[in-house]
Amino acid sequence: MRASLIQIAVDPDEPVHTRRARAARLVQAESGHADLVVLPELWPVGAFAADSFAAEAEPLRGPTYEAMSAAARDAEVWLHAGSFVEAAGGSLYNTSLVFSPDGELAASYRKIHRFGFDEGEAVLMAAGEDLVTFDLPHLTAGVATCYDLRFPELFRGLVDAGAQAFVVPAGWPARRLAHWTLLARARAVENQAYVLACGTAGTHAGVEQAGHSTVVDPWGEVLAEAGPGEETLRAVLDPKKVATTREQFPALKDRVLGVSAPRRTGA
Repeated sequence: MRASLIQIAVDPDEPVHTRRARAARLVQAESGHADLVVLPELWPVGAFAADSFAAEAEPLRGPTYEAMSAAARDAEVWLHAGSFVEAAGGSLYNTSLVFSPDGELAASYRKIHRFGFDEGEAVLMAAGEDLVTFDLPHLTAGVATCYDLRFPELFRGLVDAGAQAFVVPAGWPARRLAHWTLLARARAVENQAYVLACGTAGTHAGVEQAGHSTVVDPWGEVLAEAGPGEETLRAVLDPKKVATTREQFPALKDRVLGVSAPRRTGA
């Protein structure tokens, strides 16, 4: 399976509607190059632009939904459209959208672990509650977002729900780049699964972003990694490698302490 991770740079001087159109063009440009395209976290507004969250919030089926649905359909790709600020029921959520190649919503995920230590996202947004997986051809993917990467129990829950790969959009700061690369490999090794971690580039509200999107295989080997200024990263995944790894080194069968969590598959 061919995957493309697009590190959309967030320029505060670029209007959201212009960036939305640019993101759609970048997705469409992957037609013929990718089966799965992944965008980063909160690219419409910027992961650290907390002062703009409320003003840029959208309903689930708002402008970002419509633009990304059309882009997936035009490119005929599976599209993890990163996340956006969703307004629902009087609350804001950091919500990810996944579209099938026909532009239909295949899954949505509200970020469970909110970052900010009683500031920013942690106080402005409500927490999601459900673990989410979606089925790609020959591979089941679990969905997580940015700060979720620091909580291994979430990924164990996704493995229990059948995940063989994790798609992780992020707006990760450059000053913690070492944690980003370390945690992506750790989640791959401990769960014997692919990790597709797509970060933003540019600067969000004065916070330099790490970029360095990465694809890690079930043995923890980095298949591809982008520099901070690169826009598109491509890698090829072998779905059979997950089963082979788990058979050759059956560590998951030796688990003693289990996890239980609610499961929601698809939209």
